[in-house]
Formats: sequence, structure tokens, C-alpha cells
Amino acid sequence: MPKALYRKYRSKTLDEVIGQKHITDILSRAISQNRISHAYLFTGPRGVGKTSVARILAHQINDLIYDEDATNLDIIEIDAASNNGVEDVRDLREKVQIAPVSAKKKVYIIDEVHMLSKAAFNALLKTLEEPPEHIVFILATTNVEKLPATIISRTQRFNFRPIMTEDAIKHLAYIAKQEKIKIDDSALKLVAERSDGSFRDSISLLDQLSSLIDSTSDQSITTKLIEDTLGLTSIDVVGQLISAIESHDLPLVISLLNNTYDEGISSIVLVNQLTDSISQQIAEKPQLLPLLDALIDVAKNPQPQLKLLSVLGAAATPKPAPKSLALSSPVYEVSASIAELEKLAVKDNPAKALSKKKAINSSNLANEVAPSSSAFDWAKLLEYTRQNFIALFSVLSKCSYELAGNELTLYTGSRFYKNKLDDTKYTPLLAKCLQDIGIYGLTVHTLPTTLPPKDSQAAAITAIMGGGEEVSIDLA
Repeated sequence: MPKALYRKYRSKTLDEVIGQKHITDILSRAISQNRISHAYLFTGPRGVGKTSVARILAHQINDLIYDEDATNLDIIEIDAASNNGVEDVRDLREKVQIAPVSAKKKVYIIDEVHMLSKAAFNALLKTLEEPPEHIVFILATTNVEKLPATIISRTQRFNFRPIMTEDAIKHLAYIAKQEKIKIDDSALKLVAERSDGSFRDSISLLDQLSSLIDSTSDQSITTKLIEDTLGLTSIDVVGQLISAIESHDLPLVISLLNNTYDEGISSIVLVNQLTDSISQQIAEKPQLLPLLDALIDVAKNPQPQLKLLSVLGAAATPKPAPKSLALSSPVYEVSASIAELEKLAVKDNPAKALSKKKAINSSNLANEVAPSSSAFDWAKLLEYTRQNFIALFSVLSKCSYELAGNELTLYTGSRFYKNKLDDTKYTPLLAKCLQDIGIYGLTVHTLPTTLPPKDSQAAAITAIMGGGEEVSIDLA
């Protein structure tokens, strides 16, 4: 019976291990200097070589050649998932006292050590703390966060990294050449990417795909074959989806989504392809960061297909233009003439400057008719909101206004009331009220200041005082 490729091409020495040089170099040096620890902890994602390195290390500690098919009585592998009880660990504690049969050290490899029960960890703790001289423990886990700190602190910890795509492609190409598997470069890259940093997964996928082609013919593994086998949509469709989102083409986004679903593509698989593609482009397209963040939550939703439609639809919908913002007016200590103060008021009061700019624009557009300005009645607007929308009225009643052409500026007097009017609850409500009283075509701006005085001297004094409100006094 042919051996699986991931077993056939498993590393036999530390030098053959790919992608974990930061670990294998340290272990090789420790062995050459005979500085062997009593306990090692290997952590990292699945399929990156933790168990292989543990077996190689166990053999090299004892100056033995690693042969996967051979057994050694002094190298014992324990699966913690099926031997996780306190009685199993107590049995182990008794056996570690027995000297090695033929090797220098008796090595215990405990795989998936995080599966041990709390009582089992407590039973193991004393042995890890003061093991016999002839014992070496090698613990391996994919979930180091589940290990008690007391266990971790009594080991030498080595963190295995996910395999880099470039390293995976290079090794897969070597295996394909040795096995006479025909596969093009783009397909190799796709296999490496779909393994998610797991060497074992990438080799297993190559093994699976090789059974789908006739090795005696010119047939080769292509990206299309991989996409069909794994239920992926094509790379071109992923690119079209992202382009449609960037161009705010919502109908095209919906059409592409429907096509993928008709082809039997899972929404979760499509999300993974989108996140992979976007993350590779994020340096050139940082505007896609909010979309990437939203896509992460799709898989957690009980209805991922609808959630994906919602996320992509929202990203493809053009965003409304931001409302005008008012700048804060700095306060100056000034000693100058009224004429100079008038210039200062225009320069440092953005509201006044905006007012003058609107006046200039209005004179330039004198021949254009603003349908809203001729019929605008502030008192009528206030009365309508008082009778129908009292919450909006309570804010508008604190405001003063200025109308220039078809632009209505509301001076709220404070940032609190400006934020109220800019809220998504009030903005469409104000537009509705204007339409209800027959006012159309107005562009509304909000400023968190008071209405600037029309008198130039008063404006200059307002600039000095850092703000103020113009009032009329009846001396009669």
C-alpha cells in the first residue's frame, strides 16, 4: 500500500526541517554541546512540524537514526487526548523511574498535552519539576493558552511558526518533481495558500489532487481543477467583486454573488477567498480595511449568506458627502485700529468668512433662481416643528440662521446642538419638515457658533472676545 506523501517526505533530521530554522539551529547546538533540558514545550499551529521535530530530537538525543517505521522502547509517544486522566499520569510517574532499556535517555513525547485534565496536570507537575536524570519530556500542543503557567514555566518553550508560502511552494515543487506530478506554478501557489501555513495540509492536498489526473498523460493540475475540487470560486471572480465594490457598482456585486451561489460556492469559502485577496492588497488599497474588518464577522453569523450580502452591499453603496465642519476661532490679545480688527475678524472667524463667501457667490449667481429662498419662512418652520416634532423644535429654537441663495446655514451656538442636528435621526427629519412647508432645494450647513454680527466693528470686538451674540436693545 503506497505511503501518504506527507509521511513519505517527513523530515528525518533537524537540518531537513523546513521553515523552523530559528528552532532547529538552537536544538542542534544544544545537542552538540550536550546541554539537554529535562523538558521541552513545542507550541504552534497544526501541521508545521512539532511532532516531527519532537521525534527527531528524541532520536538525536540518543544518537539514533530516525526511522519512522522502527520502534524504540526508550522513546514513548503518548496521545494526551486519549490518555488524559489522573490515573494515566500516575502510571506514567511510576514508569519514569525505570531506567532506559538501551538508550542514554528515556524520552516521553506527549502530543496535544493541553487535553490533560486539571488533576492530571497536577499529578504531572511534580515529575516535571524534579524528573529522574535519565528522563526527557517533550510536550507538544496547538493550544498553549490552555496549559497551566506552572507547567509552562518548567519547560524550554519553542514557538513554531506557520510555514511561509514561498517555502511551501518550493518544497511542493520538489515533491511534485520527485513523484512526477505535473502541476503549473499558479496551481502550486494556490495549494500553498489554501493550506493556511500548514505543511502537512499542503502536501496532503497535493497528494489528493495527484489522484485526479493521469500521470502517464500530459494532463496536469491546474487552478481550475483545484477550484472545482475545493469548491472555490475563480480568482477572476474575486477580483471582479473587489473592483465592483471599489466602483460602487451594487447591481454587479449582487449579480456576482448570485452567480457564485448558483455554482454551489459556500459563502464561508467565498469570505475566506475575499479576505485572503484583500489582505494581500491592503498596502496599496488601505480604503478596503473597513471591508476586511466587516468580513471577519461573517462566519460567526447564523446566516452567513445574508450577512455577506449585507457587508458587500454596504461597502458598494456610495457614502454621503460629509457635512461642513466649523473651525474653532482662536482668541487673540490685540491692540490695533478698528480697520485692522475688521481684517482680523474676517481672517480668524470662519463663520464670518463663510458668510462673506456666500454673499459673493450669491452676487455671481444673481441670474439663477433659488426655488427655496423666495418662500423660506423661519417662523413657519419653527411652528411646524413645534406642532409635529417637538424634539427637533427644541433644538431649532436655540438656533439662528442665515440664508444665501439656496444655502441655509444654521448657527447652533454650541457643538452639542450641532451634533444633535447632524445626527442621522435629525438630518432627514429636518429635510422632511422643509419639504412639508413647501421648501425644496436647500443645502443645509450647521456651525457650532452664533450668528456673526453684521456690523464690522461688532465683528471685530467679537473676534477679540472669542465669540458672542448680537442682540437688539430697544431704548424707547
